[in-house]
Amino acid sequence: MKITETPPGAKVVLDTSRMSAGQRAALEMTEAAREDRPRNTGFAATMLDGAPDFSRLLPFPAQSIEDRDQGDAFIVRVKKFLDDQADPDAIDRDGEIPDAVLDGLRKLGAFGIKIPVKHGGLGLSQTNYSRTAMLLGGFCGNITALLSAHQSIGLPQPLMLFGTEEQKARFLPRCAAGEISAFALTEPDVGSDPARMKTSAIADGDDFIINGEKLWCTNGTRAGVIVVMARTATVKNPHATSAFIVETSMPGVEIVRRCHFMGLRALYNGVIRFRDVRVPKTNIIGGEGRGLKVALATLNTGRITLPAACTGLAKRCLDICMQWTSSRVQWGQPIGRHGAIAEKLARMSANTFAMEAVTLYVSALVDRDKNADVRLEAAMAKLWGTERSWEIMDNTMQIRGGRGYETAQSQADREEKPEPVERFFRDARINTIFEGSSEIMRLFIAREILDPHLKLGAAMFNSRLPLRERVSAALKAVRHYVLWYPRKWLPVIPGHAIANLHPALTHEMRRVARQSRRLARAIFHAMTWFGPKLEREQLVLGRLVDIATEIFVLSATVSRAQTMIEDSSLGAREVERVLNLVKLQSQFSREIIDGKFRALIWNSDRSICAFTDSGRNSTVTA
Repeated sequence: MKITETPPGAKVVLDTSRMSAGQRAALEMTEAAREDRPRNTGFAATMLDGAPDFSRLLPFPAQSIEDRDQGDAFIVRVKKFLDDQADPDAIDRDGEIPDAVLDGLRKLGAFGIKIPVKHGGLGLSQTNYSRTAMLLGGFCGNITALLSAHQSIGLPQPLMLFGTEEQKARFLPRCAAGEISAFALTEPDVGSDPARMKTSAIADGDDFIINGEKLWCTNGTRAGVIVVMARTATVKNPHATSAFIVETSMPGVEIVRRCHFMGLRALYNGVIRFRDVRVPKTNIIGGEGRGLKVALATLNTGRITLPAACTGLAKRCLDICMQWTSSRVQWGQPIGRHGAIAEKLARMSANTFAMEAVTLYVSALVDRDKNADVRLEAAMAKLWGTERSWEIMDNTMQIRGGRGYETAQSQADREEKPEPVERFFRDARINTIFEGSSEIMRLFIAREILDPHLKLGAAMFNSRLPLRERVSAALKAVRHYVLWYPRKWLPVIPGHAIANLHPALTHEMRRVARQSRRLARAIFHAMTWFGPKLEREQLVLGRLVDIATEIFVLSATVSRAQTMIEDSSLGAREVERVLNLVKLQSQFSREIIDGKFRALIWNSDRSICAFTDSGRNSTVTA
């Protein structure tokens, strides 16, 4: 991929001359959907540039007392209802969420947590929504998926971001009252490639006629309203897509079948077919041809819910493991005192603490500015939170042993305390796939990492430009990097923002600054070595992304720890515990970061590529 130089905040123009038609269409669509406003203005962007601005991270954005109290009151009501009325193991066995549970959630307002009060919702903050997701994540994956798909990627979120006042007045009260909504994007042959979308919407007077089929539409089999992505191609824009509000009661909407999965057995996920469905133009969200932008923006904010739910799951797993390892005795002592298990518990504890810090930080960014660009931070939170929570889930299964593999019902039948590790294990596996797989997240973050450099200097490689323009771009890049690069070797002092940190945390932030500069140099070296081909070096980019994500997570963890130890209600033992968790997280992150940096030089990439190329059509048998 080649890119011409563009001013800050402008779109990057692709040189797609050497791409296939499919690659060209997909990239042009994605670039066209990128936001027009200046992007990547948060702490993560400064960290990637090797000059972390800690004033954007410190102090940790805290909830106001009023907001916290509102969240506490709602969470208490939800928890009591779930404990008294919902049986997650029965929901898993039956594959259905009882109507009584759905009605109870409606009465609580759980279908309109973030919807403004004037539209019938609770009007709670993103932070309180994330805190609710934490509670749900440690209780029942099916209920979590239902409410999350409805509010995070279903109709409420895109309407609040892009809807007209008329659309909001028509549909948000229905959603807040508990009419279930869904988001229909995926198709059988599409996946993450929007250029291959086949569902079409053809203009017909004041309406559009939609035809097509959508796969894996979560909530689709119970939804009253669905956001449907469809192609609205024109001569000027052959790849245009639009987001339509479709009511399932409209003639031509057919629920073909319900899909069933390894976990989340009560997930109302289905295949939906549209045959000559007539939808008024007034049901287009965000304007005609802006569907992909609506979808991407919705997913960017919606992704925050996943690490929040994963944090709740991790907390529940940690609680199960702590109780088990303190009571289970082997070879004369509790198994938690054996090194192999103690290491798992320490890693689980530190990672859970870090997951919560990152989730609350990104949620607070949204609360601080509803128009904030959190795509980079949300993607890092989603990638790291889902992968670490799966490791925690896997270790929980290992620590519980046979009792982890055994169903909760079987444990109860044997008159043992039932722990639903087996159910959690099945339900949790989807998290690294939902709403952008880990592989897609790494490519997404890599694109954001490279973007500032590509804007500055990639025009010099664009063979479509005149030689004079290419030389001018090269000279401009040289002038920039001749000053920028040496600074990344200098021992820069982070600044006054960390002046009031606890000494142990100051040490960690200085380490963050050093690793940030090292990362910036590595990105520059990779671009110098690979040139325009770097965007195809997914293994190299993946390592850079993992390094960046670890640095970001540690930074947020340190920031939240400082806020916690400044809390006057925290005793000396609690302060020591928080500092130990930060130290552990720093050590675990350093292991990963150092290993990824080494792998940028010493790796098996060539052997992997050679094996893939030579063995693509062959099978080796014993």
